[in-house]
Amino acid sequence: MTALVDIELELIGRGTARFPAAVVRDELDNRLLEELPTIQIQQVSAGSEDGLRLARMLVDIDVYAATRADAIGLAGEVHAWVTRELRGSASATAVIGRTAALALPATRPYENTALRRVGATYEIYCHPVA
Repeated sequence: MTALVDIELELIGRGTARFPAAVVRDELDNRLLEELPTIQIQQVSAGSEDGLRLARMLVDIDVYAATRADAIGLAGEVHAWVTRELRGSASATAVIGRTAALALPATRPYENTALRRVGATYEIYCHPVA
């Protein structure tokens, strides 16, 4: 059976280093307006594995910012990070192979009108470091 990577933890660590001006997290809290911009990374309850080593993870990444333009801009940077920089990279815990966007960055509704949300869904093939 495939040993699975904690993809949220992996991407939060890498994202925090890559986007130092943003808060990168998996869950939102009541202080969201004080912590903009925020990048939220959540694994979707889906995906697959090859039964040997390689897992296919689906991940939603939402960007929260004070303005629509800021949210769209940061979501574009996140998109380039996932689809270009992460592809073929490795850390001390995981190797990331192919990456792709299943749903491109687009505005997503959010209850609080004091901020804007833009999100995308990504497919990430990965395995733990041996």
